[in-house]
Amino acid sequence: MALQKHVFKLCFAVLLMFTSGNSTAQNNKQKQLENRRQELRREIQKINALRKEGNSKAKSQLSLIEDFDYKIKVLSRLIKVTNQQANLLNRKINDNQKQIGTLRNELKLLKENYAAMIVKSYKSRNQQSRIMFLLSSDNFKQAYKRLQYMKQYTDHQKEQGETIKAKTLELQKINKDLLLQKKAKDALLAENKKSQNDLEKERQQHQVIMASIRKELGKYTAQIRAKQREADKIDSAIDRIIKTAIAKSKTNKKITTKTASGSFALTPEEKVLSNNFASNKGKLPWPVENGYVSLGYGTQPHPINKSLTIKSNGVRINTKNGAKARAVFDGKVMSIVRLKNVNPIVMVQHGNYITTYKNLSKLYVKEGDTVKTKQVLGDVATNNFTGKTTLSFIVSKGSATQNPKSWIYKM
Repeated sequence: MALQKHVFKLCFAVLLMFTSGNSTAQNNKQKQLENRRQELRREIQKINALRKEGNSKAKSQLSLIEDFDYKIKVLSRLIKVTNQQANLLNRKINDNQKQIGTLRNELKLLKENYAAMIVKSYKSRNQQSRIMFLLSSDNFKQAYKRLQYMKQYTDHQKEQGETIKAKTLELQKINKDLLLQKKAKDALLAENKKSQNDLEKERQQHQVIMASIRKELGKYTAQIRAKQREADKIDSAIDRIIKTAIAKSKTNKKITTKTASGSFALTPEEKVLSNNFASNKGKLPWPVENGYVSLGYGTQPHPINKSLTIKSNGVRINTKNGAKARAVFDGKVMSIVRLKNVNPIVMVQHGNYITTYKNLSKLYVKEGDTVKTKQVLGDVATNNFTGKTTLSFIVSKGSATQNPKSWIYKM
């Protein structure tokens, strides 16, 4: 029995070490998923709020399909993350149930051993028999050993009682955690069902609009291509301004150090600013106080005609009416770009980095101004036809564009 108990305890200790490490990893993963789920929920809330704000406007089919397409993507991500959370909780519940089973077996064994000890103790409870047990010793050394044995036996009884009490409390705690985990899982599954219903509604409305668009796909394709040509024209103008500024910096007699092609020649002060900007990668504030990214960086298929691509040198951020564009870091206004039939553009230089803010209306800065982090540069323009207030935001290192999502905090 003693050997069986020892082996059981050893196996349980190994199991406990494994489940403890596994539980920590699961808890960390659960926290990450929960943070991501809350971010996606906030993004959906922003989408709904901004969509409600623009409902009074008669939006174009192109604008509507972009709205639906983006929300469908976010809802799909939310459902995926929530499913991952539910699956992780399910694994945790299974682990807990295994641990409960192991604890119950150990508790049963402890109780059996304890019961056997109590019976044995009861049979030898007579004080006179204990004294006789000591007096019947052959010598003092044997009597002392018998006395030690009696003391150890009593201590072992107490230890067994405390162990049973501790294991019972541990079992109760695990059972309580299990109930909480099951409730959390049920809540996630209920939320996921609601998200799936919302997704289905969005897809149905998306299909209705797409059916209407397909009837005049040629017309819409022409509009998409025209918009892309306009965007390319603006990006080319921005690129020329940056390259001209780089060439001009290299003719400055105060700067003697050689610089790489496509990079600015910087003064010592500008180098410090550039390094500070780079060290804040992933921590820069948003260029608007409130909004969500409706178009990401890079080349991607168009939501209406998958054979067409959208080339985006930055990100497009949908924000609320009256929103202010703000500098994401200290710097100097390098250029105010004004093109025909295009809303003003502000370009801010941060050493070898440039941030560009497109689609502004009223401006609060001029070329050459020094600006601070979060300083207002201008009002974000609202499209009178679609009702959308959209800022296009670009990050460049020298003449090469970067993905703003890598630079802005939780973009």
